[in-house]
Amino acid sequence: MDWNLVGCARRGHVTYAPDEPELRDRLMAPASAGTAWRCLRCGAFVAGGPHGGGPAAAAPLVRRGKELRSELILRVFAVERFLRFLVIGAAAYGVWRFTSDRAGFQRVYDHALPAIRALYQDLGFNVSHSRLLRLINESFAFDSRWLTLLAIGLALYALIELVESIGLWQARRWGEYFAMVATSIFLPLEVWDLTRGHITWLKVAALVINLLLVIYLVWTKRLFGVCGGKTAYEARLRSESVIEVEKAALAAAAPGQPGPDTPADAAGQPAGDKPPGRGAAAAGPRTEAGPGRPRGNRRPGRVAAVDSASPAANADALAPAAGQQGGSQ
Repeated sequence: MDWNLVGCARRGHVTYAPDEPELRDRLMAPASAGTAWRCLRCGAFVAGGPHGGGPAAAAPLVRRGKELRSELILRVFAVERFLRFLVIGAAAYGVWRFTSDRAGFQRVYDHALPAIRALYQDLGFNVSHSRLLRLINESFAFDSRWLTLLAIGLALYALIELVESIGLWQARRWGEYFAMVATSIFLPLEVWDLTRGHITWLKVAALVINLLLVIYLVWTKRLFGVCGGKTAYEARLRSESVIEVEKAALAAAAPGQPGPDTPADAAGQPAGDKPPGRGAAAAGPRTEAGPGRPRGNRRPGRVAAVDSASPAANADALAPAAGQQGGSQ
């Protein structure tokens, strides 16, 4: 899946006109409807004017590739945090209403208790072992001041979840820090609650989700200086931008620039001057050109092998070659 195309389909293209002439020419192309500009996210040319302009260093940092996938993952966590906000907010509202009208809640509960017991028996549960009913019965004896503090605490916790959800949904840097810190604070409490023996699948799932969120944010977003911190994170975003890729292509195509396999000392040497080395030694001494023959052109033919250990054999081997040269003259 091309996440760049998905991002442009959801948000639209992002075009930019840099002030540098050479770079500007590489980001624009003539079209039938006018001038088309290259999108900084998907790389396609889009007809119409650019969305912005200025120096190349001031171009917007557009998330591309894996960053768009990471943004989708953060939005999944944002939806989970928003669901928590709804549940905890409803609990805070219920506690507040219960504090203001405890007698009315008790009348409703006493009226519905026979039906609740019948439902428990039909489902095969023992009513005397129900923690929910025991908690409701004990809540009628709670102090009103304690219930008010509980409602305030639940409301604050719901607001924290809402802020986390907004920050993660918008993929803001402050939201990532806020979500990481707020989630880490409650991790020891969740672990302590599980060590007491009150283990349920809901508590285990909540702990696993919080741990995954903290690890993912710290590692991929490089929070608190991990893997280079914010500087390295923004440098990675710039290295993947279309403008940086075009700038690197311009630098590679410029004359006098060393290539990836060219040594630095050879790149600054004038053309035609070759440094001495094994190539010059292997070429051997230069031979003089004969009359009427261009320098450097050799007559095709078989080169006789010379054996330094046998002079007689060398004379026999060179005789046919000398005869051929005499005939050509």
